[in-house]
Amino acid sequence: MSSASEAPLPSGATLDTNTQLAIWLPHGVLDFTLVREILNFLQHGEATNLKPFDLAWAEIDGDVVTLHNVRNRDYRTEHDFTPHWEKRTVRLSQITGIDIVINYWGSPWIAHPILSFQFADAPPLCFSIETRKTKGQTYSAIAGLYRQFELIYIVADERDVVRVRTNYRIGEDIYLYRTTTTPARARERFLEYLRSLNALRERPRWYNAITTNCTTSIRHQHPATERTPWDWRILLNGKGDELMYERGTIVSAGLPFEELKARALIDSAAKSANEAPDFSSRIRLVRPGFQQSSGVAAALPRK
Repeated sequence: MSSASEAPLPSGATLDTNTQLAIWLPHGVLDFTLVREILNFLQHGEATNLKPFDLAWAEIDGDVVTLHNVRNRDYRTEHDFTPHWEKRTVRLSQITGIDIVINYWGSPWIAHPILSFQFADAPPLCFSIETRKTKGQTYSAIAGLYRQFELIYIVADERDVVRVRTNYRIGEDIYLYRTTTTPARARERFLEYLRSLNALRERPRWYNAITTNCTTSIRHQHPATERTPWDWRILLNGKGDELMYERGTIVSAGLPFEELKARALIDSAAKSANEAPDFSSRIRLVRPGFQQSSGVAAALPRK
């Protein structure tokens, strides 16, 4: 368990000098290490796994990975759904790449990234790093600074995590990009997620709106020597796709960023595809970077 003065870090991560980079914000400069220390001082209590929630976890046996508690809800409305928690078996050797889903719900400065791992012989699997809320609890960015929410890694069917945002929530937009991640690197990233979700099952951690959120947690789980250089758009992650475009980590198809982003919007396609078994293929049609793909495996029938 973590103490009141120390938040545990993912495997391999350390608070070395790289974390002491200054974050440039519109109103001046904040030292990231100082912010972390102040927040840790103000936070109290320990995270637990006693809340009623099905945590995802993984078994790794060579090339074969078995994921437990993969979410695949059957929605009628955002809050009215039939829960399905599934066991999925995939092979590391069949990972072909990573797509990234970016979710906006208000400000263009803040977004929620979801990584979608692609397989040659299985439907996509999505990882969404979120707050683990109790019944009746709602998210607050201010409360997110003071150990009010636990960190959770949701592993889900792609149709679940995309459709709830495009088809059932009001005022949300979803953008879908193909990344330039190679299959070998995608396998490394997949294993990082598996280690992180298994570690959370054994040792819960607090969500923090600045230091341990849906974006910084992705960066922290990389080996320290492989982390992308710090940029203010990692914190104000609504501009994260612009950063990825500049660094060449999403497929641009030679388009200016503004046009690429406009064509990456999948709201209408997701509404049209809805419950179709080829949902994942249909939301990728005519999107830059996906035309040359060999297709996406159809969703598995719910059990």
